[in-house]
Amino acid sequence: MAYLSRDELEKMGFASVGETVFISDKASIYGTERITLGNNIRIDDFCVLSAGTGGIVIGDYVHIAVFSLLIGAGEIVLSDFSTLSSRVSVYSSSDDYSGEYMTNPTVPAEFTNVNHGDVLIGRHVVIGSGSVILPESIIHDGVAVGALSLVNNICHEFGIYAGVPAKRIKERQRKLLNIADIANLK
Repeated sequence: MAYLSRDELEKMGFASVGETVFISDKASIYGTERITLGNNIRIDDFCVLSAGTGGIVIGDYVHIAVFSLLIGAGEIVLSDFSTLSSRVSVYSSSDDYSGEYMTNPTVPAEFTNVNHGDVLIGRHVVIGSGSVILPESIIHDGVAVGALSLVNNICHEFGIYAGVPAKRIKERQRKLLNIADIANLK
């Protein structure tokens, strides 16, 4: 995997770019002026970041694995130490599938009913492969979301969630907080 150079990142016009940012040259990024990048970030091959009016904020020590997607008009926040495993999709906009309206971005807006809502992914969150996060979802600090889950609501801190829709199935340990302190990570 080849990464974009610091010079290439700065020329792309991001709102801000921290230190030690590795973005694959095979990632597709749109709306860079509405994307804020913290420190110690890695974004792998074939990821798509498409920042709508709300923008995308990526904190420190964040990894976004291959084929992941962040898209929509609402704000998407990935807080410090969060991880998106491969093929995770985060949507801050969603079409109305009821049949009362038309769908897709080629249809004039007056014939659609798109829901826009911010998505917050807290500190120390890990989201398993193939999971889908829908608009207005809040995933509080320390949550682990199992692979192939659908998050469409609130996940409360330090829970392990899985399923369609995702439900809390057990508690997650907090030892990782001590590790971050010992390692003197922010």
